[in-house]
Amino acid sequence: MSSNVIAEEIITRPAKNITCILAPNPSPMTFKGTNTYVVGDVELAIIDPGPINDEHLVRIFNVIENRPVKYIFLTHSHIDHSPLADQLSKQLSSPTYAYGASDSGLSSIMLNLIAEGYESGSEGIDSDFIPKHLVKDGDTFELGDKQISIIYTPGHMGNHICLQYDKILFTGDHIMDWATSMVSPPYGDITQFLASCRRLLSENFDVFLPGHGGPVNNPSERLNFLINHREERERQILSAIEDISLSATEITEIVYTDIDNRLISAATRNVFAHLINLNERGIVRFNGSISEFAKVKKIGK
Repeated sequence: MSSNVIAEEIITRPAKNITCILAPNPSPMTFKGTNTYVVGDVELAIIDPGPINDEHLVRIFNVIENRPVKYIFLTHSHIDHSPLADQLSKQLSSPTYAYGASDSGLSSIMLNLIAEGYESGSEGIDSDFIPKHLVKDGDTFELGDKQISIIYTPGHMGNHICLQYDKILFTGDHIMDWATSMVSPPYGDITQFLASCRRLLSENFDVFLPGHGGPVNNPSERLNFLINHREERERQILSAIEDISLSATEITEIVYTDIDNRLISAATRNVFAHLINLNERGIVRFNGSISEFAKVKKIGK
């Protein structure tokens, strides 16, 4: 697929009838910024409006060019993806569609963490987000002579979805080409994340268009990499606590030795997500309440 670049890569066209608008919110977590997609020809769908930003809003309207917007889809409700949705919906008189609010789709263990007062990991959550319409796995939406189909992919967040258009999959923050996805409990779940990766691996796509970064032109290869990466991280974590009890923060210092210091907090969240998964599988045990600061040891050690 060609990528026709306009205005210094702020607006690109990764495929026919798909325009990508880069939001001006670069950071270590968002890379160059959030990708907002405008899909369709005569009638349109918008995927992930992005953060509230007047400059970004103007660019979206310039791309729309007075064409009717039938749907506004949200892959998930982090503050770099969903806050502009409400304003855009009102100005366009177009409804929003998502799996649910930010606490939707969470596993029982994550709901228990929240119920017990665990608040770490809620950074970046758009707690005010409520979609007009709820979607579920397998839903389809007519757009011109094509369809957009919903694939429920929890993991990065419990309410995360991907959207299929022909053989193209809009992957939100589940799969990107420049980084692995952060999985931050209680709103992120490594068990769900890996299950979603394996499910997508059973499908056939030509390209992934992510929420940050460029197109992923080797979908199966990237999915296999992500699964193998997580399995290797698990092995490294278990090796770190082979003969000693450590917390997620301490394990992170051992396992993540070559990353930007600004990403240490995110790495710790990923380690914590793995530890929750290992705890649920009966491989490790937390000493006391479940948190990234609690010591963890291998069962039988």
